[in-house]
Amino acid sequence: MRLLVIHGPNLNLLGERQPEIYGAQTLADIDAMIAQTAQSLGIQVTSVQHNAEEAIVNALHDARKNCDGVIINPGAFTHYSIAIADAISAIRIPVIEVHLSNIAAREEFRSRSVIASVCAGSITGFGANSYLLALHAAHLAGGASKPEG
Repeated sequence: MRLLVIHGPNLNLLGERQPEIYGAQTLADIDAMIAQTAQSLGIQVTSVQHNAEEAIVNALHDARKNCDGVIINPGAFTHYSIAIADAISAIRIPVIEVHLSNIAAREEFRSRSVIASVCAGSITGFGANSYLLALHAAHLAGGASKPEG
């Protein structure tokens, strides 16, 4: 199984940006945890981080050619990017949405995800472990399946 992990905007600042919400781990720390867990599960994983919506859409488009699924933390794009939602719908491979914080328990504008309905599932609120749980979910599902509709 080959998975792409996409980290969205501002996640390159993990460890220094609002550690009371996002934790003290850096993106490099999280990527190392992802790589270690993926290796133990026999999953080939590539991680990328983009601050631009266009770059995320392009990464999703490219993933359809060489990946069995995607784990995505779209950051603030979660709440308004129809472009990313449309890209997820278009690629026809399963995508798992993750968030470090519990977006439903935060500010009202953060409680809605416009991509959740086109993802195989969402895992939020477990810090860096959200990514690891998504790896396990993808592994157990054998790539997971896309929702109908």
